[in-house]
Amino acid sequence: MTKLFDSETLADVIRRPLVTEKATLQLENNQYTFEVHPKASKPQIKSAIEELFDVKVTGISTSNPPRKKRRMGRFLGHRAAYKRAIVTLAPGDSITLFPDV
Repeated sequence: MTKLFDSETLADVIRRPLVTEKATLQLENNQYTFEVHPKASKPQIKSAIEELFDVKVTGISTSNPPRKKRRMGRFLGHRAAYKRAIVTLAPGDSITLFPDV
């Protein structure tokens, strides 16, 4: 796995799971949506998911949504850029997004 940045770990590649209405509907097809590092490649995302969650990944789709403009008073700015990865798991594998407390 090639280096993304100086202090790269697997937890730095996968930032957080995205829980939206569309993402919860995709759970029925064994697809999970994650926010990942913007410079992460598909092989890096696949190896990070497989090692962190101990599952078998069969496919990955990535997208870079456009940055949205935000205004604070008279100052114009942008939201931070991020990358979204939709990970398809092998049949029988699953990731627990909400562990029982």
